Amino acid sequence: MSNLRLINETSTTTGVASLSVTDVFSSDYDIYQVTFTDTELAAIDWVELRFINSSGSVVTASKYDGAVSELDAGSSYGEGRETNDTNFSRLIRSQTTEAKGGVASIWIFNPYSSSSFTFGLAQSFGTITNGFGTKGQFALKQTSSITGFKIYLNGGSNINKSTIRTYGLRVD
Repeated sequence: MSNLRLINETSTTTGVASLSVTDVFSSDYDIYQVTFTDTELAAIDWVELRFINSSGSVVTASKYDGAVSELDAGSSYGEGRETNDTNFSRLIRSQTTEAKGGVASIWIFNPYSSSSFTFGLAQSFGTITNGFGTKGQFALKQTSSITGFKIYLNGGSNINKSTIRTYGLRVD
């Protein structure tokens, strides 16, 4: 039997440039789910992610690979790829002028292991015009122990509101 166990909840209701969620990944779990709810941004922008290592440093090395499929409900399909980038981009696309904020679910695999890469699967829906959905996967091609993550915006705007919950998947 498997269960998700809430490890951390981090929220903001004021405009911040970034949010760091630290000390949530440990040797207790190999698989984590991170959820974002009511994520509202000050402008149309992308939420991006970087990992934080066990030394407390944000990993900015060009070691992130990812691919994202995009669906703009009022337009068309799109895709994005990144190789040897400094972050995982295109996590959520949202803005404050819509009725509700963006949501996302990310599954993260083996972040704490210092002998394997950290992998993730992400999907989101953001409230921009008619709606904007993404589905993607990413890898941090670095064998370091990851204990947390930082989110920020591509365009340098603010995160007006968001609730981020981190769960560990416990196998009983």
